[in-house]
Amino acid sequence: MDVALTLKLEDGILTGVLEDRVLLRHSPDSPAFTLARGHPDIAMVRGNFRIDDAPEGHLAPAFVRREGEAFVLSAAPQGPALLRVAAEAGDALRIEALEPGYDRLWVDLVAQADEHVWGGGEQMSYLDLSGRRFPIWTSEPGVGRDKTTELTRLMDAQGMAGGDYWWTNYPQPTFLSSRRYACHLDSSAYAVLDFTDPARHRLEVWEGTARLEFFAAGDFVGLVGALSHRFGRQPPLPDWAIGGAIVGLKDGARSFARLEAIVAAGAAVSGLWCEDWIGIRQTSFGRRLFWDWSWNAARYPALPERIAELARSGIRFLGYVNPYLANDGVQYQEALEHGFLALRQDEDAPYLVDFGEFDCGVVDFTNPAALDWFAERVIGREMLDFGLSGWMADFGEYLPVDLRLHDGSDPMLMHNRWPVLWAEANARAIASRGRTGEALFFMRAGFSGVQAHCPLLWAGDQSVDFTRHDGINTVVTAALSAGLVGNAYSHSDVGGYTSLHGNVRSAELMMRWCELGAFSPVMRSHEGNRPDDNLQVDSTPELLAHFARMTRIHAALAPYVRHLSDEAVRTGLPVQRPLFLHYPDANDLYAVQDQYLYGADLVVAPVVEEGAPRRSVVLPGTAPWRHLWSGEDFAPGRHEIDAPIGSPPVFYRPDSAFAPLFAQIGKERGG
Repeated sequence: MDVALTLKLEDGILTGVLEDRVLLRHSPDSPAFTLARGHPDIAMVRGNFRIDDAPEGHLAPAFVRREGEAFVLSAAPQGPALLRVAAEAGDALRIEALEPGYDRLWVDLVAQADEHVWGGGEQMSYLDLSGRRFPIWTSEPGVGRDKTTELTRLMDAQGMAGGDYWWTNYPQPTFLSSRRYACHLDSSAYAVLDFTDPARHRLEVWEGTARLEFFAAGDFVGLVGALSHRFGRQPPLPDWAIGGAIVGLKDGARSFARLEAIVAAGAAVSGLWCEDWIGIRQTSFGRRLFWDWSWNAARYPALPERIAELARSGIRFLGYVNPYLANDGVQYQEALEHGFLALRQDEDAPYLVDFGEFDCGVVDFTNPAALDWFAERVIGREMLDFGLSGWMADFGEYLPVDLRLHDGSDPMLMHNRWPVLWAEANARAIASRGRTGEALFFMRAGFSGVQAHCPLLWAGDQSVDFTRHDGINTVVTAALSAGLVGNAYSHSDVGGYTSLHGNVRSAELMMRWCELGAFSPVMRSHEGNRPDDNLQVDSTPELLAHFARMTRIHAALAPYVRHLSDEAVRTGLPVQRPLFLHYPDANDLYAVQDQYLYGADLVVAPVVEEGAPRRSVVLPGTAPWRHLWSGEDFAPGRHEIDAPIGSPPVFYRPDSAFAPLFAQIGKERGG
């Protein structure tokens, strides 16, 4: 959506106006722009980054004069031009440092005291970004992500791996404002969205130029649609992916017998996901995979025949892949021979990344031939042609900043873009087989533009617990924040993933995560990094019965999810939505991040606190909502709702076209 961004200079004050919104105000006594020379210090340990800077030579040019269609800023009236500012294409602002060597920019946008902001990519800890600072750098999300917890402290001491609230696999320098506009920084450089000052929104970018794109709409629905159009929309989810659960097992040949028992227990199953289809490597972290992307016949004998048997039962087979190659694997040697690996800066030797007790080469996707090779040779022939219908496309965050790339690009600028190239390789392979919208891969890593290639997000590697910054609740925040910037579909590992330092799943956690998975567009279980130490969906009769029931509820919702998926294709609206998206005038909804609208017709309030037999639920709007399980109508407002295991608080609009479907699902209480 193009809007008219205009720049005006009056009495020495430069103002930027977007329709009726004043977004920029620069004056001699309150400059909106600062530039400096950066001196970065960056360290990486297994995808965990420490990033420091010691900028010097700060300049805040105060005086503005017009030069043609642009404005230049200087430190004194008629002094040397230090910065150039211009409106571009009616909806963008371009800022360019003119002083040689200046590669840091800070831009201040006007904020209001009562303004709220959202976005930032896929954020795990906070939906409302107001009052906080968010560095934009794709990385491991951290384990614990809370400096007050012992788990985070232990992980920080173990390879800088504890993380903090802003750490995310998928950052994006885009934010939406309660003033009904959005701003996107069109750069892949390290950046910071800083909302700590109620009088301004500060954008920091580690480049000498910055291009800010603006979008405006009368409501949030239009704004989200405009952003979705800008970044690219996903195809509709395939029927098989929403018609039952995808069961994740990594037990070799035993996986098939376990799946049979799960189906026999009454589970609605649409897929079997065996990430260990390529073999395993045991490490101190847990059961890892062997990173050479082809069938391991020793671990999965007669797999082609097994896949055919599953297909006859209406069940798809899914696998796993990532963009790195173990240096003791066959495909690594092939890539090395073709010159498809990123190199060390100091010699013509492959750059090896330590992934924890094994080393891997980086397939250099800046080389078009290397990207084509991976898409065709690895994903096309070894996976799609072999019979896989989907896979986890893992990682993408680990690109080091001290390697040498084929196209000569700066790794500091390519690091954030790497997940986009990785998504493109996967999407290209699927398109080459004519299976777009039918084969499905899911990613945790992302950045601006990944939306055009990745059909489904997953929320990454949560800890197997209820903790505030790394537990089950973070996947709701992840889906809502990512959905606002153009990602229609998200889901999570049912049961969580990371189990370290004695942190293991409880039966309660497993059951609550099953409930959340049932009301997600895709329901997929995961055995976690230490499956032998943790409860699984089939560990006990009680767990298996609960999982089976929730899969049936998920499958029964398929007609509604198909409706939402088709709507996402048309409008860009995500399937899981913040409450304020459809109720924009209720300011008290702006920070609600532990419940969501599932489309416009359902309110889902999953139980994400340990030991909670009931929870507080906000019902928006002015019309009543009907409780899914009891059929009782509730007035809009806040209510304390009973939430026993098996009956998470879910409400629907009685006037919904899908009300008969919802009513029928509500009757399925345990049979």
